[in-house]
Amino acid sequence: MRTYRYFLLLFWVGQPYPTFSTPLSKRTSGFPAKKRTLELSGNSKNELNRSKRSWMWNQFFLLEEYTGSDYQYVGKLHSDQDRGDGSLKYILSGDGAGDLFIINENTGDIQATKRLDREEKPVYILRAQAINRKTGRPVEPESEFIIKIHDINDNEPIFTKEVYTATVPEMSDVGTFVVQVTATDADDPTYGNSAKIVYSILQGQPYFSVESETGIIKTALLNMDRENREQYQVVIQAKDMGGQMGGLSGTTTVNITLTDVNDNPPRFPQSTYQFKTPESSPPGTPIGRIKASDADLGENAEIEYSITEGEGLDMFDVITDQETQEGIITVKKLLDFEKKKVYSLKVEASNPHVEPRFLYLGPFKDSATVKIMVEDVDEPPVFSKLAYILQIREDAQINTTIGSVTAQDPDAARNPVKYSVDRHTDMDRIFNIDSGNGSIFTSKLLDRETLLWHNITVIATEINNPKQSSRVPLYIKVLDVNDNPPEFAEFYETFVCEKAKADQLIQTLRAVDKDDPYSGHQFSFSLAPEAASGSNFTIQDNKDNTAGILTRKNGYSRHEMSTYLLPVVISDNDYPVQSSTGTVTVRVCACDHQGNMQSCHAEALVHPTGLSTGALVAILLCIVTLLECSVTFRMKESSN
Repeated sequence: MRTYRYFLLLFWVGQPYPTFSTPLSKRTSGFPAKKRTLELSGNSKNELNRSKRSWMWNQFFLLEEYTGSDYQYVGKLHSDQDRGDGSLKYILSGDGAGDLFIINENTGDIQATKRLDREEKPVYILRAQAINRKTGRPVEPESEFIIKIHDINDNEPIFTKEVYTATVPEMSDVGTFVVQVTATDADDPTYGNSAKIVYSILQGQPYFSVESETGIIKTALLNMDRENREQYQVVIQAKDMGGQMGGLSGTTTVNITLTDVNDNPPRFPQSTYQFKTPESSPPGTPIGRIKASDADLGENAEIEYSITEGEGLDMFDVITDQETQEGIITVKKLLDFEKKKVYSLKVEASNPHVEPRFLYLGPFKDSATVKIMVEDVDEPPVFSKLAYILQIREDAQINTTIGSVTAQDPDAARNPVKYSVDRHTDMDRIFNIDSGNGSIFTSKLLDRETLLWHNITVIATEINNPKQSSRVPLYIKVLDVNDNPPEFAEFYETFVCEKAKADQLIQTLRAVDKDDPYSGHQFSFSLAPEAASGSNFTIQDNKDNTAGILTRKNGYSRHEMSTYLLPVVISDNDYPVQSSTGTVTVRVCACDHQGNMQSCHAEALVHPTGLSTGALVAILLCIVTLLECSVTFRMKESSN
């Protein structure tokens, strides 16, 4: 029969400890008030995880954060081989053995020497053994046991951020999400409620609320208006122990800013504005600025200005200054004090970006009346026309009146005006003007063919204020008079073949005329009277401002006449009739069968001896010249 030995293990069995409601610094040691002995032997039917050992270890439980002055008792180790005579020695090894945990080698009592923190190390694994003091041999095999540190609520919840920053649109509905805060607790979440966190709001009601389990912050008040209050500071508490009394807590601050929405229409601070501007202000001149106020920000505060009605819709304009959000009233057309002195406009300011859900608040626009006073300015004279066009015949005599210009002072004073010609535009002083009545007259003779248009400038100046003057262009057209005869369009030199037939066309004539008759040119062509009777050629007028030269006989001889000069008279049909005579040169030429010219020079007469008469004459002239030179030379020698 096999005999089993066993250890008797005595240790503290911790009863479930009560929840502490006092701060950590006032906690007691947390020891259970009752101690009992647990005997584990090989014969026990309730033996746990042991089959062949005469001793086994249970799991020890030890409360953390012990504050007593003595060592903290853990439990007692005892072997059935121990007879109480001191022959056995108990040895402890493993996590913290000899330092954190010590054992009485005679009695087997185990104690903790330091305060333990579960958050630093929750479990310690140790090994125990009993040996014979004399032999040093173990009387039992080494056995392993666990010391588990029981958690107490010694850590307060800590938020992941000391300060949270969040935004939410103003006028948000109740329950709109703002931000979620999160706290953590280092205590054991599996043991009791030490790490069970509940969120609550300490500061920030009634504007915001927080969900107790999630830490989600939401809006709690309707119609929170940024324009009334923009910044909120909310304090959130996280408390462990499920929020019960005695739980530890931590807080965080949440800075919440209401962001802007377009819930405010623009408003003019006054209903009427008044500005003044001189009547001389050119288009585009700014007159004044108006500004509607808008309590919103950024895009929601952008304003567009427009003129909706009034007497000056076409005279003034309004533009928006994008930087200052002001409306700039500008001149659109030239003003005239004498015609209208006061204008009244209705200017509207509106938001271009409108949120439909706020339209129930009313139209997002406002209007104001703008009155503009036009101030009188001493203005220069004004001509009755922007430009003048006059006409005069080119045969007009000097001092002939062409026409007149008119200018007057537009001011109420109606100052008298004098006229003059800008001589930079009439360097030749062809024209002049009566300084009193503005009549334009010639001072030199004109020629349309030299210059058709004369462009000059007339100046009107106030007599009482010479600084006030204005200018006007004057265009003078010189009308045509038939004072130039027509003439050939080019110099005509043609030829006729020796074998030409009668009535053969040898040249077409054209004419030009510097004049420009209203009905167009109508030229007539004819031979001059002195050449008409005995001419070998005739002129045929084509009635289309051209004429043809025709042969009058059959055959021409270069030896008889090598060149003909035909005087042609060209006349126009205007009044008075102008005519000129042009000469056409016709040379007699030898031609081929197709009528193409081959030679137009007369051939020299040939002497029977073989020399032509011309050659003989040339030889004789040379001989005479040589004789004269010889005689002259001899006479000079005789005189010497």
